[in-house]
Amino acid sequence: MRVPLSWLREYVDLPATETGRDVQAKLVSAGLEVERVEQLGADLKGPLAVGQVLTIEELEGFKKPIRFCTVDVGQANGTGEPQEIVCGARNFAVGDKVVVVLPGAVLPGGFSIAARKTYGKTSHGMICSSDELGMGDDGNHGIIVLPPETEVGKDAIELLELVDEVLDIAVTANRGDCLSIRGVARETAIAYGLPLRDPALIDVPAPNAFGYRVRVGDPMGCDRFTARTVSGLSPEARSPIWLQRRLQKVGMRPISLAVDVTNYVMMELGQPLHAYDRTLVQGTIGVRRAEEGEKLVTLDGVERKLHAEDLVITDERGPIGLAGVMGGANTEIADLPQSRLRSTEGTPIATENGANATTDVVIEAAHFDAVAIARTARRHKLSSEASRRFERGVDPQAAAAAAQRTVDLLVLLAGGTAEAGVTEVIAPSAPHTITVPADHPDKVAGVEYGRETVVRRLQEIGCDVYGQDELIVTVPSWRPDLTESNDLAEEVIRLEGYENLPSTLPKLPSGRGLTHRQRLHRRVGRALAGAGYVEAPNYPFVGEQVFDQLGLESDDPARRVVKLANPLNDEEPALRTTLLPGLLAALRRNDGRGSHDLALFETGLVFLPREEQRAGVHLSVDRRPTDEEIAELNSALPEQPRHVAAVLAGAREQAGWWGKGRPADWADTVEAARAVAREAGAELIVRKGQYGPWHPGRCARLAVVVDGTEQVIGHAGELHPRVVKALGLPERTCAMELDLDALEAVGDGVPQAPRISSFPVATQDVALVVDRPVPTAEVEAALREGAGELLESIRLFDVYENAAQLGDGKKSLAYALRFRAGDRTLTVDEASAARDAAVALAGERTGAVLRG
Repeated sequence: MRVPLSWLREYVDLPATETGRDVQAKLVSAGLEVERVEQLGADLKGPLAVGQVLTIEELEGFKKPIRFCTVDVGQANGTGEPQEIVCGARNFAVGDKVVVVLPGAVLPGGFSIAARKTYGKTSHGMICSSDELGMGDDGNHGIIVLPPETEVGKDAIELLELVDEVLDIAVTANRGDCLSIRGVARETAIAYGLPLRDPALIDVPAPNAFGYRVRVGDPMGCDRFTARTVSGLSPEARSPIWLQRRLQKVGMRPISLAVDVTNYVMMELGQPLHAYDRTLVQGTIGVRRAEEGEKLVTLDGVERKLHAEDLVITDERGPIGLAGVMGGANTEIADLPQSRLRSTEGTPIATENGANATTDVVIEAAHFDAVAIARTARRHKLSSEASRRFERGVDPQAAAAAAQRTVDLLVLLAGGTAEAGVTEVIAPSAPHTITVPADHPDKVAGVEYGRETVVRRLQEIGCDVYGQDELIVTVPSWRPDLTESNDLAEEVIRLEGYENLPSTLPKLPSGRGLTHRQRLHRRVGRALAGAGYVEAPNYPFVGEQVFDQLGLESDDPARRVVKLANPLNDEEPALRTTLLPGLLAALRRNDGRGSHDLALFETGLVFLPREEQRAGVHLSVDRRPTDEEIAELNSALPEQPRHVAAVLAGAREQAGWWGKGRPADWADTVEAARAVAREAGAELIVRKGQYGPWHPGRCARLAVVVDGTEQVIGHAGELHPRVVKALGLPERTCAMELDLDALEAVGDGVPQAPRISSFPVATQDVALVVDRPVPTAEVEAALREGAGELLESIRLFDVYENAAQLGDGKKSLAYALRFRAGDRTLTVDEASAARDAAVALAGERTGAVLRG
């Protein structure tokens, strides 16, 4: 909401020394978000004067039309002689009054004016448009043509109110009253402790039986409808300069007198209005819900198919307007444009579209349901100044005053006659009353305000307050956001000043910290970060087509998704069942931007629908839900286990003087999974696997033992080339994903300190020849079990394949076995015996034989 300081001063007697910055500070302290103060005309310097065009000479021989004019500027140039000016605009004629900037002046933007030779003539100044003066859009896009009665030589800076300050206020959704000069003036008066001259306090005639016929068919959607009629408007009347300038300062474009007046009153009082051409309205004006499939052409020229929930204004033909949003084109006011208003006396004046100018109007000032208007505006993607106010709350008591104010201005400015008929349809309603303890604001703020301060502040915002210890507060009609005792407490606190609230740091209770689950998640993140992975959180939304790209079977459980009722993106309407789509998209995005060596990870929730899907219960907001209600609501939610995933591409070890480096491969993802399992204190079983997006020959199945049974909790390895191509990933991309909650369930959460032995280690190396398809993990598991308790660690340090030496389909696996006892130094025989037992069990289970 843009609020000119000059307009604000009409309703509040601010000290003359107060600037826009001062008012901004006061309003911010009172809780209004004043984003900035715009200084209009701050860099403008005269002389600017009103001139009358005496002669116009068309200059020939140039690429564009050029005119050489003489303009009478009175004594503004110090000589009284006509001013010679070259101008390219063509929307003015001889005899018109225009704005002339004379040499020595400076226009907005630091544009200095001086006499200069151009197009073979010397131009002593410039004839100005509204854009050149920083006035905003006047809908003309040409030279300003002033009313004929404007005095020649008058100071144009004062005439056009070019110097002013405008407060730009970001009005929150609950403060619809501040979308008007009246509302901001009320807040300013409270902030300064000054009286308010309320522009809505005007004499309004009582409704009678002679007004325009109105029938409200939906009292819930429209609880108040006021109609007034003004006839005999002068077709030649145009909006005065002061009205046009005020509209421009608040960000609206002057259009025509009748429309400008309704817009002016809306900005002044906050009550949207609409004016209908009386000759185009047929029969009774009605308010009802639209019939499904009805159509209406709105004022913007768009034909709209109406919805059954839309609230519409009708006559005998059908809809003539979207209530509270935009009027219909079939009853549009027909006026001459502001820039040219000329006619022959006694001759009807035709508008540009051929219709006669409107002389009789019906004025509508109504109050509509906020929710209905908000839904209609969003449904038709048609936000207007009227809808913005209705959906935030409009004062229903202001409708009659706004209609009267509109009538008064039309009579004053257009020479119209206010007809005696007054129509007012009102649905009975009682004012909202709140009972609140007098010390409630004290308890909320932790400050002792006292009853007198509470009552005074509530009365300042317009409340009627009665009672002593228990206050009975009647909320003013312009504050529909005040619905409960805490709202009243907030009003007292903000007006007393948020800056006056004491700041006290809360004391944390002792003995509380991170949960075991939170500590695990942090340890996992640190472990992966320490291994060179970068965390890349992603949105939890996916499109179902990604499962085809990942190569999942049609009956794969991961394809069962939870769909959102209101997705942010129609292409991603479901919640993820795996972390891979988001991580792989992040990898592709970074690879496309030049980062080719990537290692990313993410820990996050996945969403798995339950077998029995139920709708959640609607909980009451006037009390705390019971434990049973919370349990029932939770039971309707999908299962949300936390997963951890990692993806790699490019080089895992960089090349340099130290060596050739190494590309990332499937083994790195397996090691990442093992690092996660170590942090959880769980034993991870790695076996050969085949699943979805992974290459069948380079996929590891990751499992844990639960109640004596292996349970698969994830996979790791290299992605299938088809998946890499479908997703646009770098070649040989690898990935890993684990169910972190399942790891936590089987893990030992007790931190294990490293064991340090004073006895030496005994190292034994073995090289085993096995069939090439045999997984190394199975050989390692057999060696570990066969070696027994003396085995401290086992490490695969070489894989060798040579058909000439080993035979076809064979490979050699070389392991380093480290043996150590906690109470003695092992003998060679003990270490050898343990090694032989390990080799024997490996041979029994995998067919391994010692090489050589």
